[in-house]
Amino acid sequence: MTVKRKFLIIGFIIMSFNSLYQYSWNAFLPHLVKGLNSTIPEIEVAFTLFTFFSTVFQIIGGGIADYRGPKSIGIISSILSAIGFLGTSFSNNIYEFYFFWSFGSIGEGILYGIAANLAVKWFSKTRGFATGFVSLGFGLGASILNPFIYPYQNYRLVMLIIGLVELVLLSFLSNFVEYPSIARGEKPSRIIKEGRWWLIYLSFALSAVPLTIYSSSLSLIGKENTLFLITIFPLLSGISRPILGYISDILGRYRTLILTLSMMILGSLLFTFNIILASVLVIGFFGGSLITLYFSISGDIFGEKYSTSNNAILYTGKAVAGLLGSLVFSLLLSTPMYKEFGLVCAVLGFILLSLLNKQKTLRP
Repeated sequence: MTVKRKFLIIGFIIMSFNSLYQYSWNAFLPHLVKGLNSTIPEIEVAFTLFTFFSTVFQIIGGGIADYRGPKSIGIISSILSAIGFLGTSFSNNIYEFYFFWSFGSIGEGILYGIAANLAVKWFSKTRGFATGFVSLGFGLGASILNPFIYPYQNYRLVMLIIGLVELVLLSFLSNFVEYPSIARGEKPSRIIKEGRWWLIYLSFALSAVPLTIYSSSLSLIGKENTLFLITIFPLLSGISRPILGYISDILGRYRTLILTLSMMILGSLLFTFNIILASVLVIGFFGGSLITLYFSISGDIFGEKYSTSNNAILYTGKAVAGLLGSLVFSLLLSTPMYKEFGLVCAVLGFILLSLLNKQKTLRP
């Protein structure tokens, strides 16, 4: 196995555990409501905290990884991610849960950035496929475990086991990560002054809302098909990433994104007509690849030297999508507007991306 391929395997394993914070949320949600004697909106606050802390601290961790290397910060983040599960397994009330889940989210976010950018930095010629392969773990990990998590009432034991495995395995693997010594690219302080950057950012944040709606609330929407949907949803989200990443290496990043966002609009439209299964299949498959494609297009345009930092800033768009797709959506559930909410966001994301094509530096 070559050194570069080793990094792909490590990134894939890290992503598999990272996926449990987002794509196993639907499996844990009903157990947390019951076990912590809380309401659904109270528990959904923790999902919003996850999106906030994982994205904001990814910027800090990404800067450290770019300038000082990913090894030390990776080990620290592995410990934090494990604390999220270990602490939750012993939490006695909603506030202790918020505390530990937030700490774990910090670790998850930094690890996500390190893992994804192992692909962005080392595989410039096949960036879409490599980033997609690493991100495949972000769907596959949860898809494998959700059938065991959802029916099992003792979520505390499940989280204890996950936390212990993370503590040992991810800390060990983080000892072997490194970034290439020679790379080119623009610094974060420069790219945030460019209009094309904000088109990419806002397009990603809005287009990801339908995905986060299902990530946070599928167990509420799916009803009698919940177990099947929360299993197939992350699986589709995972397998689409290397497939659409590979297509983007051939077809071009922009064209592939246009296709993907068109399908996000279709999936959101299906939801408005209450065609849930078809909507989940479409949004699960195409929505899962969004971060792969947006990370790759960012690397194409702005280079890979500071990609962990740059993509960490881009990833904060997930916090925006998380706020809109979890807390705001949960509040809209009792109103007639909730079905159209994701569709409006998807359409706006498409419009913003279409404006990016006017940039001369963008490949078709």
